Amino acid sequence: MTDTFTNPITEDDIANYLANTPDFFERHAELLASVHLTSPHSKRAVSLQERQAEMLRDKIKVLEHRLMDMIRHGNENALLSDRLLRWSASLFENTSAAAIPAQIVDHVREQFSVPQVTIKVWGVAEAYKNADFATGVSEDAKLFATSLSEPFCGVNTGFEAVTWLAEPAAAASIALLPLRDTRAGAMQPAFGMLVLSSPDGQRYNSGMGTDFLQHVADIASAALGRLRQD
Repeated sequence: MTDTFTNPITEDDIANYLANTPDFFERHAELLASVHLTSPHSKRAVSLQERQAEMLRDKIKVLEHRLMDMIRHGNENALLSDRLLRWSASLFENTSAAAIPAQIVDHVREQFSVPQVTIKVWGVAEAYKNADFATGVSEDAKLFATSLSEPFCGVNTGFEAVTWLAEPAAAASIALLPLRDTRAGAMQPAFGMLVLSSPDGQRYNSGMGTDFLQHVADIASAALGRLRQD
């Protein structure tokens, strides 16, 4: 005589059966009324219909939060775009080329709430070679700036550019924006660098998007072109 062993029915078997037999509860409607589940909100037993209603409300709340985030980010982006537009206009209205670097630094610091900002420009016309913004940059720093195809964001690990700041020790995270003539190609040699820093180690991090920072760099680069003309 051969013993026959039957595998026990699992929860997955039951779930699969119910999923593949949609008319089960039509034939046994009384089961729906007798099913009670624990509510994650009140921790009390509720009917299946009540639990479904709770789940629907939870989904609606999630969608509402997502919508509010989208609206908030949209408003923030509109505000940033407006500030960039007004900044661009003020830069190109400035008749003093020598004052542009300081104007860039002041605007970025004040309008975008950046604790420390500085800028260096090289390859300038003879009239500007002794200006603070055009001195104190090593060849290594120039090569590093040229090697950046986009703004660098991350922890301050001792970059030379950080020493250009008024308080280098207060720079926990930094954004290094290479400045170049983008009209001649994205990988043209850099002619400067805009440095942003924060005591918050997470303000500028390697996982953040750099599109906005690139717009800032492009505008600054275009305005600084006058310094490079003899």
